[in-house]
Amino acid sequence: MDYANRNQLQEGSETDPFTESRYSQFAKFFPAGPLKLLDVGCNTGRGGSVLKKLRPDIEIYGMDLLQSRLDRLPQDVYSGTVCGSATQIPSEDEAYDIVVAGEFIEHLLPIQALHFVADAFRVLKVRGRILLTTPNPSDVKLRFRGGTCLGGPHLSQHHPDTLKTVLKMYGFARVNVRGSGKVTWYLGDRFPWLGLYGSFLATGEKV
Repeated sequence: MDYANRNQLQEGSETDPFTESRYSQFAKFFPAGPLKLLDVGCNTGRGGSVLKKLRPDIEIYGMDLLQSRLDRLPQDVYSGTVCGSATQIPSEDEAYDIVVAGEFIEHLLPIQALHFVADAFRVLKVRGRILLTTPNPSDVKLRFRGGTCLGGPHLSQHHPDTLKTVLKMYGFARVNVRGSGKVTWYLGDRFPWLGLYGSFLATGEKV
C-alpha cells in the first residue's frame, strides 16, 4: 500500500471544519502537568495549534508520512517532527505521555491499524494515554442512507465495541468510548446512544 501517495491526494484533510473541535475534545482528557505529546497524522498542524493554546505547557511532536507537511508546521507550536509510518513509529520506547490520532486509523488497512495500536502502546510511557477518533459505522444517519465508512481514502472501519476490544488486547486499560463529531455541539459527547454520532472518541491508558 502506497500510503504516501494516497496521503498526498487527501487535500481535504487540511480543511476539515471539525479539526479544531476534535483537538479541543482531546485536551479535556489530558492529565495535569507538563506532557510530551505525539500528534499522529498531524498534517499541517491545525490541531496542534489548538492544543498549544489550551495547554501551553505541552511539548508537541508532529508525526506525518509526508515531509512536505511537516515542513509547514508552525515552529512556535511543535517542538519537533517525526517523519515515518505509524505502524512502525520511529521513536524510542516510552517516549511520550500522550498519543493523539484524529480521524487517522481508518486510513490504514485493517492489519496495519492493529500494528499502529501496538506501536502506540510501545512509545507511550507507563500511565500514558492514547486518544483517537474515527468515523462511526453505527451512525444511524449513515445506516439510514445505506452508506459505509469505507471508500476513497478510508481503508478500514472500526466499530466502537471492536476498537475497545483491540485497545484492551494490545495492553491498554481504562478504555472508554464516547461521541465525537458535529453532534457534540448539540448533545455533548456522553449521550447514551452512540449511534447518533458520526464519529467517536476512543481513549485508553497504559498502566
